Amino acid sequence: MRRLAARVAPPTATFLAGTLLAELLIRALGVSPLLLPTPSAVARAAWSYRETLLPALASTTGAVLVGLAASVALGVLAAIALAASRWVERAFYPYAIFFQIVPIVAVAPLLVIWFGYGWRAVVAAAFIVSVFPVIANALAGLRSVDPALLDLFRLYGAGRLARLVKLELPWALPSLFTGLRVAAGLAVIGAIVGEFVGGGGLGVVVLGAMRQQRTDLVFAAILHASGLGLVLFAAVDVIGRIVLRRWHWREEIP
Repeated sequence: MRRLAARVAPPTATFLAGTLLAELLIRALGVSPLLLPTPSAVARAAWSYRETLLPALASTTGAVLVGLAASVALGVLAAIALAASRWVERAFYPYAIFFQIVPIVAVAPLLVIWFGYGWRAVVAAAFIVSVFPVIANALAGLRSVDPALLDLFRLYGAGRLARLVKLELPWALPSLFTGLRVAAGLAVIGAIVGEFVGGGGLGVVVLGAMRQQRTDLVFAAILHASGLGLVLFAAVDVIGRIVLRRWHWREEIP
């Protein structure tokens, strides 16, 4: 508990100090609420519109979790397939990079055409932007296995599946969780962009608030989305520490 408090206290104190400073500066400079609302105005909007924001947050969270889960499952499988052969990696890895370089804002309207308006298009957007970090980091981990250990497994007649399950996947876990932490944040971004065109969730709240020139409500929705990304990042971090404590007792996630 003391160790957790030591990790949480510094960023919490920084956030509170920054919020107070922003409140004072915005009031002192007389900045228009249309350009930049005070943190207190954002907090009031978040409370006043909680019946709109909370269901929207739940919708976005569901899409993010499904998209992230799909990126983990398919990303790990893709990395295993790419790691199976150098030829396969050279032939197909450039196509995996497509998920990293594709502008999701431009692709999102196509997702609506392919999947229709609503939840499926949002899930697809979250998947597209979050799958590449999983593939890249899992592949890097699988490729970094100690050659001496591979030779030892072969010496004892271990088959391909045994090497994968008992050596390569456990060895790749630190790299995989690094990718998952990146993917968790990207999945939220992808879902919000998907909601801009596909409808639903916090993305629709942001668009509606912009049309009404309710900058305070825009910031309130952004804070909800940021909080979701932070929670997912923390969850992946905790799961990673638990898993790596078993497989990599010297591994320390920063």
